Amino acid sequence: MSPKKRSTGMPLNKEIKQNNIVVSAAKEEISELSIDRHKDKDADFVTLSEKLKINNEVCDRAWSIWDSVRASMDIVLDTNLKVWGACLFIAATDLEVMTFTFTEVQKAVDLNVKQFFNLLKKLDVNMDTISTKVNGAMTRLEKKYEVSRALFQRFEKTCGKVYTDASEAKREDLPDGKRIIRTCWTLFLLAKGRVLQVEDDLVISFQLLMCVLEFCIRHSPPSLLLQPYKTAANGLGQPMTRTSRRNHGKAKPRPPEVDLRLLETLCKENECSVDEVKNVCLTSFAAFMESMGLSGTEELPEASELSSQYEELYLKSKDFDARLFLDHDETLEMSNIDFTQLERTPKKNQMGEEPVVVPPQTPVRAAMNSIQQLRVVLASASDEPSDVLSAYFKNCTVDPTQEITDRVRRLGEHFSRRFAQAVGQRCVEIGSQRFTLGTRLYYRVMESMLKSEEKRLSVQNFSKLLNDSAFHTSLLACALEVVTATYRGTGGFGGGVAVETDLSFPWILDVFQLVAYDFYKVIESFIKAEPSLSRDMIKHLERCEHLVMESIAWRGVSDGGLGLEGGE
Repeated sequence: MSPKKRSTGMPLNKEIKQNNIVVSAAKEEISELSIDRHKDKDADFVTLSEKLKINNEVCDRAWSIWDSVRASMDIVLDTNLKVWGACLFIAATDLEVMTFTFTEVQKAVDLNVKQFFNLLKKLDVNMDTISTKVNGAMTRLEKKYEVSRALFQRFEKTCGKVYTDASEAKREDLPDGKRIIRTCWTLFLLAKGRVLQVEDDLVISFQLLMCVLEFCIRHSPPSLLLQPYKTAANGLGQPMTRTSRRNHGKAKPRPPEVDLRLLETLCKENECSVDEVKNVCLTSFAAFMESMGLSGTEELPEASELSSQYEELYLKSKDFDARLFLDHDETLEMSNIDFTQLERTPKKNQMGEEPVVVPPQTPVRAAMNSIQQLRVVLASASDEPSDVLSAYFKNCTVDPTQEITDRVRRLGEHFSRRFAQAVGQRCVEIGSQRFTLGTRLYYRVMESMLKSEEKRLSVQNFSKLLNDSAFHTSLLACALEVVTATYRGTGGFGGGVAVETDLSFPWILDVFQLVAYDFYKVIESFIKAEPSLSRDMIKHLERCEHLVMESIAWRGVSDGGLGLEGGE
């Protein structure tokens, strides 16, 4: 049973901002806990409060929550400590005085991630304890954990195919391969934390992981590498961010030279787009490596130095310590599901045998498959009007060609900037790449719509429609919502529902300052015009449609809609 306040509904009011991943860092000049002041409370509760370095205000609030819990729930014997931990987390989050990390409170009360989240949800269901602020912090932590866990599972699997001694990388006397694995994962955590403003973007995080793996494999001793990586890495002498000496000292050096052999091998093995990963490597990752002083380095950085830098990020964010994935720490363990089994291709069913149940896909595999399907559909499409579309434009009473292309260019620049603001300032190029895919889909669907209307109405002059700015902006927004939702992923974390992030609907309406009802009016036509849309994507667009109608029903909108009927 899900908590009452953990609604999956997506607010349409653009002024409603999403909660931060975690609550803000501890406020300045936090008073120390006064033991004498809390003699009325259980001694073990006070000891826990002291261990987590909370102040008097948080202690009092948490005890008040505990009193409410005791009055409304049956507490199982010997679980007081665990419930106290949840109460302290709730109080510290509400008061924005977080003196401990999520991992620290987990370890203090001996709960893993799933157990802690389930306890918080139980408190919400039984006594409506969880505020919007706590719910937001909890949701973001949970999503970040799910993404990190999925990425570590893929990382571990990939390292098993790359290095000769990749197993059991948690011993102290680490051989070279295991030490490199630790360095690689920690470098990735740093890259993700510094490149991405919000770390719940599975796809960009995965692409960054490919960049980090390429860097570490390229700097690994050949004797540690397995095929095909040993061959791919053989002879790679230049780092990805090397620039020509002729440009040394100039304000605008030429683009870095890249040997794609190793990157192509990684992308092929992990079934992801080499063009997209290359773009991340040459923009976001290259800037990160430059900031770390690692551009052009011939050796891997010291693991201890990387760990110290990550420690700062971890203590500032107040969430879980993702380095503990390497140790298979119990605080990050969620279940005994072996995700390596989920990625095996199921055997074909033979005549007379029981039907073979296809195992669920891992989040990474599900995301990569959805993206690949979209890219295949749009491979032959253009980000400029086709000859067929140009003919429709020229048949209009007023030719809309220039206005359409100018609008696309202007909205593209704006989209890329807003994408970077939401995801990370080093991600402008990634936003531009996503917009290009959206533009291709926009022109493809527009052409399909016009062909259908020409056949239905026996007319070729759609001047009124094609000169309607709201129609074009809405259609482009719908295409971009499809692209954004595809990259956000559906079904990977269970339930077939897209993972909500800062780019979730109605973000695109806010970006384009688009009236929700204008967007609503193109959805049905969009779905009819694009036969390649998956069942999950159609459901997603229908959810957007319902959310718009729910939000504007009170306004009494009487506009009959854009409609494609009748060209003028």
